[in-house]
Amino acid sequence: MSEETPRKSVEELKKIFDLHGKVAVVTGAGGTLGHALCRGLAAFGADIAGWDIKTDIMADMVAEVQSIGCKATATAVDVTNDESVKAAMEQVIKDFGKVNIMVTVAGTAGNRQPAETFDINEWQKVMDVNVRGTFLCAKYAGAEYVKQGGGGKVITIGSVRGFLGHPGGYAAYGTSKGAVHLLTKQLATEWAKYKINVNCIAPSIFWTPLTEQVRRDPEMVKIFMARIPMGRAAELDDFVGACVYLASPASDYVTGVILSVDGGAVAG
Repeated sequence: MSEETPRKSVEELKKIFDLHGKVAVVTGAGGTLGHALCRGLAAFGADIAGWDIKTDIMADMVAEVQSIGCKATATAVDVTNDESVKAAMEQVIKDFGKVNIMVTVAGTAGNRQPAETFDINEWQKVMDVNVRGTFLCAKYAGAEYVKQGGGGKVITIGSVRGFLGHPGGYAAYGTSKGAVHLLTKQLATEWAKYKINVNCIAPSIFWTPLTEQVRRDPEMVKIFMARIPMGRAAELDDFVGACVYLASPASDYVTGVILSVDGGAVAG
């Protein structure tokens, strides 16, 4: 019988959410959710490498992270382009010397349409950003973790739409998020031997420019709220705790999990 693993001291337990000394890459850092997660990670001590399609949209994020006392950079990245992601990761290593956390927030809802008339180019755009983009960012983070000797966190962003169909024209978005969920499990399985944790946060709907098409339709809002037992859309800070948990030592034995932050939508 193997010996029991020594338990952490109380002082060690107090630090299981501490991210000081960690470097987090957050894609989509200029967007509403990306900015909120950068802020949350920095609040627990992480330095932030922000990626988005343009640098100017990350100015507020950089300023806020720096005001917290952490380092922050902004790099223009096309997450669908292999060379762009590779170069951006190389820049992170130049700027910070390492990477510990990758959060793949960059995504698009696309233009929701009925499946029978869905424009295939629009469908492919959603797949490229949400699936290809998630994979490329995870790929280069994982490769760097292996170079660093193992260990590291990858946090993907899925959706309750990756679990459940919906009458609101989600043939592209829902399918892409279902793919992100399975990709998360695949990477978790492949990279466990390197002590790399790969997990996913699956939000319910929250109000951002990406969901404005829904918010403008009162009947669709009613459908969404009826499917959430807590009866409200998510708020940005609802996702911070989940992200910090999955980025921190608190989740070192957690991998391949799709963590629904959804007011009970998947449960009921």
